[in-house]
Amino acid sequence: MAEKRIYMDYNATTPLNKEVKAAMIEDLEIYGNASSMHSAGRHAHARVEEARKAVADLIGAPTNTVIFTSGGSESNNTVFQTMRRIASGPDGKSLTEGRTEIITTAIEHPCVLNSASYLKSLGFKVTFLPVDGYGKIKMDEYKKALSEKTLLVSVMMANNEIGTIQDIRAIADLAKAAGAWMHTDAVQAAGKIPVNVEDLKVDYLTMSGHKIYGPKGIGALYVRAGAPLFPLIHGGHQEDGFRAGTYNNIGILGYGKAATLAKQNLAAYNREIRPLRNQLRDGLLANVPDITINGHPEDVLPNTLDVSFPGAEGESILLGLDLSGIEASTGSACASGSLEPSHVLMAVGVGPELAHGSIRFSLGWGITKEDIDYIIETVPPIIARFRAMSTVPSKQ
Repeated sequence: MAEKRIYMDYNATTPLNKEVKAAMIEDLEIYGNASSMHSAGRHAHARVEEARKAVADLIGAPTNTVIFTSGGSESNNTVFQTMRRIASGPDGKSLTEGRTEIITTAIEHPCVLNSASYLKSLGFKVTFLPVDGYGKIKMDEYKKALSEKTLLVSVMMANNEIGTIQDIRAIADLAKAAGAWMHTDAVQAAGKIPVNVEDLKVDYLTMSGHKIYGPKGIGALYVRAGAPLFPLIHGGHQEDGFRAGTYNNIGILGYGKAATLAKQNLAAYNREIRPLRNQLRDGLLANVPDITINGHPEDVLPNTLDVSFPGAEGESILLGLDLSGIEASTGSACASGSLEPSHVLMAVGVGPELAHGSIRFSLGWGITKEDIDYIIETVPPIIARFRAMSTVPSKQ
């Protein structure tokens, strides 16, 4: 195992920012239950509300429109279960004759895909929109899918595997014209690119703390004033009755600090990280024959580079990289235990061979030009070695 370690899996999770860690350690002394009325409880509640404002400010939202959750999966599930409740008949099980159609995409995170599939099993009509070769949704297919029965449109803002960024405003405008609610999973976008809910015109937006150098187990859901919401977790009165459970003080406070830093450093992040991502792209293209860069060439997250290496298996490449001190991913960390090819790459049409031979490099703070140089130097012999061993021919 190499002594040098270069972490290139920031889309899966980010290390805890030192300032966030320090703030969380300091806040460990805040032991009061934020729902209690005594002095310790009021102090804890005040700090929770400070964090709420920081998270809201990151997306240009009013403070009272942000609800804390355990993360992106819970936030997304809350939206879809809200749609189920809206469309349910008096018995709570059968569907009404009203809006019972859901539109999402074929490249969503599994928590959205599986939530949509669950609603489909209950009788909802669900359309999984196709995407083009860059991962952009096919707008003509989207327009055809919209109808007077469309209840929800859910399209992720930026893809976690290939980094493609969707035109959420244009998608939302069409959803609104059809009378549907609009949701976007912005877990990979918020804190990496500018996100403003008023500009996007969305009704619901999902975020997560551990994607922006905050703690795991904490996320948030933006809900536009007037948009319907039913609690996923029933119990006490926390979050105005929309999300029961004792406040995760330490997680919330850490998330608030991470959101503050992400907003402050957003311009610098894009200015510093995107050139490194492009350096890696150009270096791999120049030094490794017969590779494919997946995702949109321009509308892409500043830190995400997904590369297909035909003639080599992704799992083998990952092991070779890890032995050389480079920690990357084959795509979504949520699906790392699956032997199936990436549903995202299959949707963009790369085919099973390229999908199985794909690596996602996702960059973040701390990556240097020297790190990128090392990766560019290290990857070519690894690919050549595995191609020589493979029974799957490459084009070289």
